[in-house]
Amino acid sequence: MGKRYTFYLSLFFLMGVVLYTKRHVFIKNRTESKDIIIKDSKQQALGIFYDGSDSSYVTMPAIAHYSLQWMNTDQDTVENNRLIDSLSHHETAFLSIETWAGYNESNQQVNVLEDVINGAYDDKIRKLCDGLSRVQDKALLSFNPDMEVPVKKYPWQYQSPVEYIKAFRHFSGLVKKLLPRIKIVWSPAGYPGADEYWPGDTFADLISVSLLGESERACNNYPLANNTTTLIRRKIHRMRMIYKPIIVLGSEKIPSNAKNRAFFEIAAKTIGDDWHSIQSLKKEAAPQVSGLKNTDRGMLIGVYDPRKLLINEKAVSVEHLFADWGAIEDGTLERQIDSINSRGRSMIITVEPWRGKRWPSSRDVLKDMVKGVYDPIIETTYRIISRAKHPVFLRFAHEMEIPTMRYPWQSQDPVTYIKAYRYFMRFGAHLKNIRRVWGPAGDRGSLEWWPGDDVVDYTSIAIYGLPDKNITDPRLQESFSTIFKRKSYRMRLVDKPLFITEFGVKGSESFQNNWLKDAAFTIRKSNIIAGVCYFNQADNPKVWGKIPAPDWGISETTFENFVEALSN
Repeated sequence: MGKRYTFYLSLFFLMGVVLYTKRHVFIKNRTESKDIIIKDSKQQALGIFYDGSDSSYVTMPAIAHYSLQWMNTDQDTVENNRLIDSLSHHETAFLSIETWAGYNESNQQVNVLEDVINGAYDDKIRKLCDGLSRVQDKALLSFNPDMEVPVKKYPWQYQSPVEYIKAFRHFSGLVKKLLPRIKIVWSPAGYPGADEYWPGDTFADLISVSLLGESERACNNYPLANNTTTLIRRKIHRMRMIYKPIIVLGSEKIPSNAKNRAFFEIAAKTIGDDWHSIQSLKKEAAPQVSGLKNTDRGMLIGVYDPRKLLINEKAVSVEHLFADWGAIEDGTLERQIDSINSRGRSMIITVEPWRGKRWPSSRDVLKDMVKGVYDPIIETTYRIISRAKHPVFLRFAHEMEIPTMRYPWQSQDPVTYIKAYRYFMRFGAHLKNIRRVWGPAGDRGSLEWWPGDDVVDYTSIAIYGLPDKNITDPRLQESFSTIFKRKSYRMRLVDKPLFITEFGVKGSESFQNNWLKDAAFTIRKSNIIAGVCYFNQADNPKVWGKIPAPDWGISETTFENFVEALSN
């Protein structure tokens, strides 16, 4: 175990860390004007997980936790002094600072994150640090927890990740300047998408995640894990791109008793073993928040065009193919590759591991792949791909992170997906014309499925104007730039060029032209996009139920207008 982890292990073993993060219902017309101190012990720490490279973890007994709610911008010195006095009576204590909303002169709720960024709480922070200077060696300090859960129990939830990060950095930067020895804890719930709110290595010393707190129980966007061990594993796994010790908190639903501490031990050991088996996930230097890798290659323009309406356009340099097991078995993929070879183009091949005769669809496709069940069809796939005369951008089991079951590889365990992706890609290691593409949709929590830097050459996302299938009015579609900003931001912790392998818009030709004009401007302005590929086809009607499937098809004129805007 490294010196850094030995230090943390000794520190937390002696402290016996237990954290409590008070959950509140955010009531808009809250009228309290004074700061409030709350002491509670409902959420206790089950343990701390250090590093998957050596599977180091430890379970913990309880310590005191205090939550300080700042209700307005007037310092309440009486409450502040009471808090410091309480902390001084404990060997170790955890203090959670919560900036609750105040009101302006028009009695409108103010934005608490903007207030923090603009310094409205600086006086409070300084006076708090002045008091904490006497106890900073025995205190852990957290700021505005559960920020990523898409509910409104706190006034800082449902806010921009960028704004939250600015506020956290402002708070942490000032505290660390005044109290250099205090430990700062970044406290998401560990919900999908938490990494979007990561403030950076410099501003947080530890992470805490919570198990079924009130915020998480109020949100049903993602299915809950079917047992405590799986829940803990998933939350630890979601933090693996950040490389900090992870404190796992219980709740009133999952208390810190011997049974649940045993679940923590099982989960920590399992995730450590998983990471051992995936070479590229070995933790090394902590990454900073940064952009994706710039690309000095020319822009690749592609189409998925089964109706063959755009493939003769001169600007097209890449053609997209979707190949399930059936298309590989019956020779369809081979014929398609030969056809594209005749046009002298590169290709994107999205391999969909389902719908074969010998290998039919299976919910266990990822597990079976790692067991070698699909080795013959994988070998056939690569034999056919080797016929390509130009680069092949190979994408496997795409959109894996969307919490649906459109494809059998969706809504699966992310570690199983990672192992299957790596297993599939290793078959083509000898082929020089393959570019490996990791292809999430770019939805919340995508990085939970990141397979590792050594098996990815490009990251891809999908951008379609409709944010929800229940929206039938084309005018309500989001712009390309809005979607791109959100989805590319989610990829910021990986360092690969971006290939937008699917994008499309429905509606009248004039609407499509305007939408694609915005797309061209955004693509041209970006320094991380290596290529784009238009989806010139209607979606699968079986997925849309009673609602007509959107047709993303565009005319030759509209496509040419897009290419011209892109080149200008």
